Amino acid sequence: MPTAPRAVLLDVDGTLVDTSYAHTTCWWQALREHGHVVPMHRIHRAIGLGSDRIVGHLLDGDDEAVADEVVASHAALFAAWHERLVPLPGARDLVRRCHEARMVVVLSTSAGRTDLDALRSALDADDWVDESTTSSDAERSKPDTDILDVALERIGLGAGEAVFVGDSVWDAEAARRAGMPCVGVECGGTSAAELREAGCVDTYADPADLLRHWEESALAGVTGG
Repeated sequence: MPTAPRAVLLDVDGTLVDTSYAHTTCWWQALREHGHVVPMHRIHRAIGLGSDRIVGHLLDGDDEAVADEVVASHAALFAAWHERLVPLPGARDLVRRCHEARMVVVLSTSAGRTDLDALRSALDADDWVDESTTSSDAERSKPDTDILDVALERIGLGAGEAVFVGDSVWDAEAARRAGMPCVGVECGGTSAAELREAGCVDTYADPADLLRHWEESALAGVTGG
């Protein structure tokens, strides 16, 4: 019989809460405010990188002053979305199912504390969440493993005892580097093919689809389905 993981680490933006395109729009506007016109398709493909990386990635440079200004603008713009955020289909039920399966449930995100508070409010699943990590807990965001490493350290488990659920190639790469299986969901706008190429062992349309296929997923201890 497959051995179910002892913990699940859940990305939040684009995985549990429908934010990927809101972030794309806010980064586009923030860049415009500082004189940089970047096509939205490029921005969307970078969503999932932390704010410490995304501006340099999009502008092909590391001008720290410019990056800080753009990040501050994005934070202000995205804050206007906080009250309008909604969970993705099945997201709340997925968190509850993981808890009922006796997994340690961790919200493992590169979002800042203020954004995470808004995301948690939209998700309304705190009764089933054991731990969380934010950008302040990591020196480097995904695809580096800092966020995942901190989460595992806090719950006292190894990478081989956990599964990560995310929506971006950056999530998959971070999990691969950490030695942890990654389940991908397409609801952040990244295709199943791209997620699998980046290292996901399973892919599903959204949390509701993952729930429907729970017994054949990595959350039930089955990988490579």
